[in-house]
Amino acid sequence: MAAALSALNAKIRSHPYLNYFCSTHFWGPASNFGIPIAAIADFQKDPEFISGRMTSALTLYSATFMRYSMAVTPKNYLLFACHFINFGSQSTQGVRFLKYWKMPLNSYGGREEALKMQEKAKEGLQVAEKEGKNILQQGERKLNEAKDKVMK
Repeated sequence: MAAALSALNAKIRSHPYLNYFCSTHFWGPASNFGIPIAAIADFQKDPEFISGRMTSALTLYSATFMRYSMAVTPKNYLLFACHFINFGSQSTQGVRFLKYWKMPLNSYGGREEALKMQEKAKEGLQVAEKEGKNILQQGERKLNEAKDKVMK
């Protein structure tokens, strides 16, 4: 059994594409792509839930390993691409975090602006409810008047 596995391994390692596919130079970056995919998926989510510390840690991590991917032999371009994409997506999340939590009200909006918009939306909803009730009452009155006319 050991001889069969050894022969299979030798056959895989003799083929350059299979050797690359079965190496950590491929599977390390391939599994690492989950981090930038998650960051890109979070672009549409509320910036209130972005962790500033985690975003800055992942940005520094990606910058460091972009450099590392070019320092190893052979150069690992897949790892570089993974960390390049992650660096860009984490930087974007960092800007969203800063805009939401750290920017003053009148420059880019941020949290205070979002809270103001929520209050305006609540006020608008209350006005719409009041108007809807008025229209409903008017409709009921007209319906009752029409019933009274028909019954006479």
